[in-house]
Amino acid sequence: MSIFKFVFRNILRRKGRFIFTLLGITIGMASFVALLSMSDNLRSEVSQQADDLGADIIVMGRVDCPFIHRAVLAGEQLPESVPREIVGQIAAINGITAAIPYLTLGTSIQQTPVTLVGILPNEMKAHRGWSVTSGAFFEDEGENSVAIGSATATRFNLEIGNTLTFRGQDFPITAILRETGSNDDISVFMPLYVAQETFGLDDYVSFIVVTVDNVANTERYISAIMDIANLSVSTNEELLSSVLLILGSLDVTLQLIAGVALIAAAFGIINTMMTAIYERRREIGILRATGCKRGAIFKIFILESGLYGLLGGLSGFAVGFVVSRLAAPLIEQNEFVAALGNPDTAVAFSAPLFFTVIALSVLISAVSGLYPAWKASKLTPMEAIRNV
Repeated sequence: MSIFKFVFRNILRRKGRFIFTLLGITIGMASFVALLSMSDNLRSEVSQQADDLGADIIVMGRVDCPFIHRAVLAGEQLPESVPREIVGQIAAINGITAAIPYLTLGTSIQQTPVTLVGILPNEMKAHRGWSVTSGAFFEDEGENSVAIGSATATRFNLEIGNTLTFRGQDFPITAILRETGSNDDISVFMPLYVAQETFGLDDYVSFIVVTVDNVANTERYISAIMDIANLSVSTNEELLSSVLLILGSLDVTLQLIAGVALIAAAFGIINTMMTAIYERRREIGILRATGCKRGAIFKIFILESGLYGLLGGLSGFAVGFVVSRLAAPLIEQNEFVAALGNPDTAVAFSAPLFFTVIALSVLISAVSGLYPAWKASKLTPMEAIRNV
């Protein structure tokens, strides 16, 4: 009999124990896949939101808070604290190619909260590269109408010609934007001046997105902007870093949970292998008496534990993948996760992740089997047979 057939026969000898040990590894690796992948996906989503914003510099009121920065990326309501007249002054700075004001307001459609964004139509369309699937974009900055994102149209079953009511005024939908994959898809847009008048606001905006001709001179542009007004000015990278700080505690929690699951799986393997030693003393004694070397005994037990890891890694990845896909909608409804925007927390299959999980599972299982394998290899033929 080859050593590999011998190993397979041994792990299947006690089918109940084999199944429960395999379940322990499967649960541990599934937890690792689902939890850490969710964390990675949240980080990727936040980074994507920052890229979608298309900003080199962000100008906002004097607030230095990660949750305010997160609201900027998520396109949520922000206080209107930046004088609109600053927009023109910033745009006039030599080297600044665009200064795009945003006025983000909270409102509702069919009693469901949505974000309404006041914009300068021409500047915003050019900056975001928008196109429409139906209707026509704003013709002027004083047009009493709205444009909606594709997801908003689908969610509320809205079409061109329907009207939305804000503050007792009706606004016809004149454009449905083409899907962008960003927060634009879930927003409602209105000309800035119309939004300010409708909601009874002074001539203020929530924040300004600035683009420059040379990012190497960003510090000079920031200094020039701060000379104009006492505002908070940060780069896109600083904004992103600030938001990622929010995920720090979540990362630690997920890593601890995944780590505990893996440790539990490792101890399950150790327990199984130690039990196998006591049950198979006679077998070990016979092998040793017939000339089997200690190294071969050690190898048998290491291969058995490694095989547990291989099978557990395969099943763990599959279970983690399925659970992630099923649980993603529930996870995204969590207030903390939803506060980051509209993240996709489901695991996407990737070959690097698959091979990492398999390698880690085999490694943990093999390491867990070192002590039992060493104990088994130390048994002498007489000691093994005598204790039968």
